[in-house]
Formats: sequence, C-alpha cells, structure tokens
Amino acid sequence: MNDNNKVLEVNDLRVAYNGTTVIEGLSFAVKRRDILVILGPNGAGKTTLLRSLLNLLPYQGDITWHAGKIGYVPPQELLRRQDIPPLKLSEFFAFKTSDREKIEAMLCAVGLDVRCLQRQFNELSTGQFQRMMIAWSLLDNPDVLILDEPTSGIDIGGEETIYSLLQKFWQKQNLTILLVTHDLHVVWEYATQVLCLNRQEMCMGEPDEVLTPEQLKRLYGSGIKFYQHRHG
Repeated sequence: MNDNNKVLEVNDLRVAYNGTTVIEGLSFAVKRRDILVILGPNGAGKTTLLRSLLNLLPYQGDITWHAGKIGYVPPQELLRRQDIPPLKLSEFFAFKTSDREKIEAMLCAVGLDVRCLQRQFNELSTGQFQRMMIAWSLLDNPDVLILDEPTSGIDIGGEETIYSLLQKFWQKQNLTILLVTHDLHVVWEYATQVLCLNRQEMCMGEPDEVLTPEQLKRLYGSGIKFYQHRHG
C-alpha cells in the first residue's frame, strides 16, 4: 500500500547486461519534493538505474511510480549534437507545444534569450544547450525531473548556474528531482536525500547522516578526499 507522500518505490531491482549483473537487490523509495542525488564510482550502475526507472532497459524486480509526468534530461554524450538534424530550436519546441508565449517564458526562466529560438543546436554552447534541454523537459510541468550528469562538459561557473536553476524550479513547483552527479559539493548544497550506489545500495539517507568519511571510502575506495561543504 502506497504512502501518499511517496513518488517512487523500487523493490529488489536487478539489471543485467549480457549475463553481467550491473545492479543487484536494490530497494529504495523517494518522497515527493525530494532532491535525491545518486552517487557512486564509474561503473556503479547510476545511469543504468535511471534508464531502468524510465523503462528504457529490461529489469527484474518492481518499480512503481506514483507520478503523472516524468521529465528526463539525458547525459550529454547521448545527445551527440552532430547527429541531430539541423533543427532550429523553434522547430524542436514545436514538437511539444504551439504556444509561443509559453516557450518564450520557459526560455527566459532558464536564462536564455528568446532569440535562441532562431538558432540551431550546433550554434549553442554546452551550457546553453543544457539550459535549453532543462527548459524542454520542464515545458509540460512534470511531477518528476530526472537528470544524468547535467553539468558534464560545463565549466565550474556554469555548473553552479545549472544547479541554482534547478533549485529555483524545485522551490517554485511541486517538483521531485532525481540527479546523478560526481560532484560531492552538490550533495551538501542541494540534496535532501542521497543514494550511494555501487551495484547495490551502499547507503541512503540525509547527507549529513550517511556521508561519513568511512562511508565515502567504502563507496569510492581509499583515494577519496572528504570535504564537507557548508553553505553560509
């Protein structure tokens, strides 16, 4: 029976490729308006988890969503802009809505000039492209937004802008965010919950409670340096 405050329930999830188990026995739940950051080393199954949650990969176990619309911003490497047809942004957004005012308002909300609508994908910087994808994913007011390494390839200043932008939408809308990142400072700054993943759950809970030096060493190995950021 569902707790009305839960937006996602995962029970005993197992995902395998070509006979190799990538995720084994994973169970967790996400509450409405959580910002869940998923941490783990390369190969830990983070992207596999997100793709399974979106039913893009076969899996065993139970994934139950208690949400209407789910928005997804895939990792940059899956959006090889050189492989995308030479569409203008206006043509791309027209696939979702013909409401020009709504499109322009959303672009402004993510900090893009509406004149970008006349530009093609390959004319945008990495940061602009990522803002545009966030605008696209939020255009139809999803209940949940899933992002996979949203600041990959973006400089430090741009990273901070993207995360601040996401927090702004989280505060304004009844939005739940699931986010994969390698940036530990993002956890301290924005997460309400963190899932430590290395093929199975290593820890889950509030960052201050579960991200101890010992837990980080267990997750990443002895080479990790522990720095707990406090936002003043």
